[in-house]
Amino acid sequence: MVPKIVLLVALAAVAVNARRAPHADYVENLIKSSGARFSSDILEDSLLDAPGLIAKYGYPIEIHHVTTSDGYILEMHRIPHGRDEHNTRDPSKPIAFIMHGLLSSSADFIVKGPGNALAYVLAEAGYDVWLGNARGNFYSRNHLSLNPSSTFNQNFWKFSWDEIGNFDLPAFIDYILETTGQSKLHYIGHSQGGTTFLVLNSLRPEYNEKFISFQGLAPASFMNNNNVSMFQSLAPFENVIESTAYLLGFGEVFGDREFIAWFKANYCDEGSIFADFCSSTITGLNEREFYNTTMVPLFLSHVPAGASIRQIAHYGQVIRFEAFRRYNHNGLTNMIVYGSWNPPEYDLSKVTAPSYLHYGASDKEVNYKDLHILASRLPNVIGKFRIERETFNHYDFIWGIDARQVLYDKLVYYMKDAESRQ
Repeated sequence: MVPKIVLLVALAAVAVNARRAPHADYVENLIKSSGARFSSDILEDSLLDAPGLIAKYGYPIEIHHVTTSDGYILEMHRIPHGRDEHNTRDPSKPIAFIMHGLLSSSADFIVKGPGNALAYVLAEAGYDVWLGNARGNFYSRNHLSLNPSSTFNQNFWKFSWDEIGNFDLPAFIDYILETTGQSKLHYIGHSQGGTTFLVLNSLRPEYNEKFISFQGLAPASFMNNNNVSMFQSLAPFENVIESTAYLLGFGEVFGDREFIAWFKANYCDEGSIFADFCSSTITGLNEREFYNTTMVPLFLSHVPAGASIRQIAHYGQVIRFEAFRRYNHNGLTNMIVYGSWNPPEYDLSKVTAPSYLHYGASDKEVNYKDLHILASRLPNVIGKFRIERETFNHYDFIWGIDARQVLYDKLVYYMKDAESRQ
């Protein structure tokens, strides 16, 4: 039984920040126009934002805001303890900080609901759970002076995952440790969430000492073996993607459902270079064997959550040049920013935090061969862990119906292992 005061605090926090899900209007219209039938719970959940979902299911929820050194105002969601187990506040609880992937948000780790979603599994296992939101997504679209909605000035969007690692993560981590009074935490990063961890600890190696473990869920770094046709087709044009977008008046990608609908209608035909992306991200949730199709409206209400064009372009550079290195502006700008004509590679020998790397055999976005390359460059890899199911893919890490059985419960075991090594 959760103490009433916790529920009151949770509901009060949500009331102050009352919002609908990022794409609630879209999902409502989609269901009305299609005539599809879904349970009332799914429909209700599809209209709630992440804090609203957490509060609805009886978990304590806190909303925290931090400001980066370059002026971005970011939002974190905290579940300080469990609902059924470990359901009292304890300042000595170990901390689990979770960071989402490209085009995603903190919602990735709660949409599957109690008993299944990673955030709830960790809270019930005795962790103080913090969920980050990178600059530019639905929850972190604020800045001290820049306007994300301006069509005349895209300066808000002139960032890649380099800045997320170099500025957002330190702001999050320092705030969490100061708030809790602890000195270390676990870092769990899915896809780009793993990329940014590598960026942080290579550029600011002093942060390695603040991590009990790095749990990399398909951490994206090298992409020599990436076989997503869209990425392969766009990579040669990475140097014009961003400049073209700016000329058209936008710096964000897939943050607007109207744009997504237009994109789907014009570029998701079979044979298009975007077909793989459309199938996996925009239209194909109900085609996946290991997705619960009844939850499609809930997934679509939160994804995509927004990202900058430059984030996409930066991954394009990784593919084009077969190198995990900083963002390539142009020769002159590179000289000013980095002191060299070409951007430097991230020095992964400086990433000394204990690293546990998890991968799926059928992951197209982060091919297992590229994960092995990453592992060979990191100096403190505790283990590489292949998910047992042969068909486990990039999106199963967050949406797979068996993710708890094949990954999350084991993740708790590995985190406890890391704690025993301290």
